[in-house]
Amino acid sequence: MEHNSVIEQMRQLIQLIAKHNHAYYVMDQPSISDSEYDHLFHQLKALEQQYPECIQADTPTNKVGGQALSKFESVTHAVPMLSLGNVFNQEDLFAFARRIDERLPNQKVQYDVELKLDGLAISLWYENGVLVRGVTRGDGETGEDITQNVKTIRNLPKVLSSQHQAIPDFLEVRGEVLMPKSGFEKLNADQEAKGEKTFANPRNAAAGSLRQLDPNVAASRPLAFYAYGIAQCVPNHGLATMHDSLHWLTKFGFEIAERQFLCASIEEVQQRYEQIQQERPNLKVEIDGMVIKVDSLKQQQQLGFLSREPRWATAYKFPAQAALTKVENIDWQVGRTGTLTPVARLAPVFVGGVTVSNVTLHNIGEIHRLDVRVGDTVSVYRTGDVIPKVEKVWAEFRPADAEIVHLPSNCPVCDSPVVMPEGEALARCSGGLYCAAQRIEAIRHFVSRKAMDIEGLGDRWVESLLHLDLLKDVADIYHLHEHRDTLLTIEKMGEKSVQNLIDAIEASKKTTLARFIYGLGIRGVGETTARMLANTFQTFEALKAADIEALKKTPDVGDITAEWIADFFQAPHNIEVLDRLLAAGIHWDAPTAPTRQPLNGESWVVTGTLESMGRDEATQKLQALGARVSGSVSSKTKCVVAGEKAGSKLDKAQKLEIRVMNEQEFLEFLAQYES
Repeated sequence: MEHNSVIEQMRQLIQLIAKHNHAYYVMDQPSISDSEYDHLFHQLKALEQQYPECIQADTPTNKVGGQALSKFESVTHAVPMLSLGNVFNQEDLFAFARRIDERLPNQKVQYDVELKLDGLAISLWYENGVLVRGVTRGDGETGEDITQNVKTIRNLPKVLSSQHQAIPDFLEVRGEVLMPKSGFEKLNADQEAKGEKTFANPRNAAAGSLRQLDPNVAASRPLAFYAYGIAQCVPNHGLATMHDSLHWLTKFGFEIAERQFLCASIEEVQQRYEQIQQERPNLKVEIDGMVIKVDSLKQQQQLGFLSREPRWATAYKFPAQAALTKVENIDWQVGRTGTLTPVARLAPVFVGGVTVSNVTLHNIGEIHRLDVRVGDTVSVYRTGDVIPKVEKVWAEFRPADAEIVHLPSNCPVCDSPVVMPEGEALARCSGGLYCAAQRIEAIRHFVSRKAMDIEGLGDRWVESLLHLDLLKDVADIYHLHEHRDTLLTIEKMGEKSVQNLIDAIEASKKTTLARFIYGLGIRGVGETTARMLANTFQTFEALKAADIEALKKTPDVGDITAEWIADFFQAPHNIEVLDRLLAAGIHWDAPTAPTRQPLNGESWVVTGTLESMGRDEATQKLQALGARVSGSVSSKTKCVVAGEKAGSKLDKAQKLEIRVMNEQEFLEFLAQYES
């Protein structure tokens, strides 16, 4: 897969996960189910494992949660509150155990198995036996101080006392706050009687209660705390196992969940999991699975942590239920990057706790694999890793007139041809410059700094101009000066800002062929490829007329990218927009005869922070000498320029024994070429 495409997918997943983290951890209003979130997370993780060179700096796979609200005081956890990895079936569970056995050769491993409580994780601090602080998990690093509300929880000891053991000088207990089922039902009945809103589930009720600014509200709610671990204890409690440490806490008056097992093997863990699944309806609290921990605290220490989760524990999620429903229609949606996605419109069905009426069918390959048709009866699953999903088609119930579903030949939004390169799973609309579904993305890319560099034409302007119907495509940008009076009616857009925008648009007409090609947003054509195309074809006319074979001769252009470029220039709507852009006066200097450059054909990588220049400037200097600057290190890399805080790219270069220059060496290297 093209790196640009991988990065685009990663960015999309990172943004989605960040949005849902905020809704879940900060606002306590989850906008998707846990299993949908798990699916997004696993998708990102799988991409990162497959393309480690594309991993984004802000990936959430090494973080937890979201930011704390400013309503409560923020507190940094002395010991981070990490989240757990997930397993969804016996195969995953046994693989988890195998990894532990490999890391602990010839050691006997016992497992502590607990209920996975569906509530809010919190941390409690006791100094000399007195509760002094309660903090939410927040993003794992920083949470909110909810001490006053925590003190209102009835089953939680405010002062530790025990006849059996000494009170520690300092103790940090971790656990879950939730609302037992009976209390939740009573609360909802009371809310309804008072004409106030009811809560969707016990977790939301607990979250809403715990994060009330008025502790009296929390006090009136039936909250309970169940301990699941000790983060710090001074002096050390001297216990050897997880199981013992939880029972040690019960002697101080802490409650632990109503089921806890010690298992001598991973097979026994599986048996307990199946047992609890049967008992789940009769438990006092809501659970969404089991938590499996290596019991020995010493072994836990030996196993350590991945960046985001302990290696010695995992959550074993319960599978969600399935339900049967009918496919009423299959629509094709066009995404902002032109991807066509089939969506099954279903007769609404309640599954896994939510009503499902739409399910993505992903792509035409998935439709053919399932052989799903309009009118079919299907099983919809809402499971931990793919939600919701059409799992099975019941051919027995198929209507006689149900037709096989085909990929549309034309885009349902703009009627441009639909293209699907051989070996690719995703179909795309080829009308990138013209298609209304792709319009915002096309404009945003076209005006960006590395493309046409139209300063001032930000998202707010674009939204307003779309609303006024002044921007149907990128070519309309160069006709905005004809609508000065309308532009002046836009809120906060005075004479000066309108004039600045018109001037910036005018100035952008003088550009370079490489920038113009990049600005068109052709799939697979990043900055470097655009420059290679400009160097190879020299004129825009030659590029437009090039066939796939000619395109493939360009450095950096493979079979699939060549197809994408050819498809782009064959779409009549795109040609229409291109003709209007050039007619508006976009121009660049005529090509000069290419000279042999010192770094011709060499692949370089710039990583870390450079003090004397930005990475962009270093990239431009290398490109001016003929080098190809790549975002990832491979065996073909000639040299890596490594500034401060260079990370995995530097490690990879050293492993592959590729030449590495520090900043000083790089400056000396450049100096020899400066006249």
